[in-house]
Amino acid sequence: MTLPAADRTPSAARNRILRTAHDLFYRDGIRATGIDRVIAEARVTKVTFYRHFRSKDELIREFLEDRHQRWMSWFRDALTRYGARPSAILAAFQEWVRKPEFRGCAFINAVAEMPNGGSRIAAIARAHKDEMRLAIEQVLPQSPRRAKIASSLSLAFDGAIVRAQMDGTEEHAVAGLKEVTRALLQPAAPHGPKG
Repeated sequence: MTLPAADRTPSAARNRILRTAHDLFYRDGIRATGIDRVIAEARVTKVTFYRHFRSKDELIREFLEDRHQRWMSWFRDALTRYGARPSAILAAFQEWVRKPEFRGCAFINAVAEMPNGGSRIAAIARAHKDEMRLAIEQVLPQSPRRAKIASSLSLAFDGAIVRAQMDGTEEHAVAGLKEVTRALLQPAAPHGPKG
């Protein structure tokens, strides 16, 4: 069923507000981006904005939920495109940090910007990182250590993101993530008698 044009307008405006907030929050930061700037760049009125979002806090949560869906969809697709094996993790990382719009992890950035991490923001970020860890686990070989390796690789991935963001280049971040991945995936040495 097609809705009349008048019924579609609020949804189109809401999407425009969310896309604008996404771009501004990710590029310039949440604290640095005021509601008036979002309203101006989304080309909506204050009345329209507040009809869809009751507060900046609500917009931030919606931005992070939207970012989560978009980023996880890209990440899973990238892992599949690169062969759904451990090497896909590094390949996906390199693809992401080379994008011109790369500004680090939106979730790490958001928690860092919020006083005391913002409890609701931190919960969204933790859920995002849990899902990222599960996606990483899916491309690892079956092993009793698979979940632990995935947790460690997820942590290394986050560290590499921060390093790439600080350096403005992926060189050291990629080398570090590659080394951690290699070390974690090496078969454990046998613990037989010495000498």
